[in-house]
Amino acid sequence: MADITLLDGSIGQELVKRSGDRATPLWSTRVMMDHPDLVADVHGEYFRRGATVATTNTYAVHRSRLARVGMEDQVPNLIDTALTQAERAREGAEARIAGSLGPLLASYRPDLNPDPLDAAGKFGELVALMAPRVDLFLIETVCSVQEGEGALRGTDGCGKPVWLGLSVMDDDGTRLRSGEPLADIEPLVRRFAPDAVLINCSRPEAIPAALPIIEQLGRPFGAYANGFTGISQGFLEDAPTVDALEQRQDLGPEAYSDHAMAWVAQGATIVGGCCEVGPDHIETLADRLRAAGHRIV
Repeated sequence: MADITLLDGSIGQELVKRSGDRATPLWSTRVMMDHPDLVADVHGEYFRRGATVATTNTYAVHRSRLARVGMEDQVPNLIDTALTQAERAREGAEARIAGSLGPLLASYRPDLNPDPLDAAGKFGELVALMAPRVDLFLIETVCSVQEGEGALRGTDGCGKPVWLGLSVMDDDGTRLRSGEPLADIEPLVRRFAPDAVLINCSRPEAIPAALPIIEQLGRPFGAYANGFTGISQGFLEDAPTVDALEQRQDLGPEAYSDHAMAWVAQGATIVGGCCEVGPDHIETLADRLRAAGHRIV
């Protein structure tokens, strides 16, 4: 039996649902502005359900995204709010805070090709703001080798563990969403030596094919999948809103846990959930892990 790190589930989508507000291009950042206490509520519930890591609500806190509404100067304040809410939720809990670093420009858009040197500077600003208050950094939803390079450059030498989350094609887990072979990430992993390599925000059915590839990288590995029916064309437009994406109805807590337990059987030691995978899913997964004799750490 193994020691398993149990991540939380969806943060952004869960906040949007709980707020009851109309979806906006600022996604969960807008919810955090309007209802900051909801963020601590969501983190706290995941802890109560068995998660041992809180992923900060900073995935979409980027100057490039906030500039669309003239709020790019709010980045430090928003980072502080997100960290404060995660810290509130963690009080009294044996848990870690992971500083989320999402794509600079848009999710699932490797065609935007952010320059790695420019991206490194932008990520570096966020890392400097978060590093004193997080236990690790979680780079999320990397869809191309070039995206990965910018984020890894920006976290290089930050003094905290760095986990690299890669997103693969819905119908081919051996390829990044850019179409590049997943194995092409190997030179970056060798160069920057992230402390773990994960597959995230991908269909759970795509993950089994991806895990043997990232296992070969020689780092701790794992996965946390999304619950979308797919990535719609509407969501790939400029400044989309999440109502362009549809939640699956066939991926309840037991079904999702079946997938995650299979990843553990493949050797994954870090599991959790991404968009549309909520507290009920994480609680069921925690119960299944313990029943199988694993220790959640």
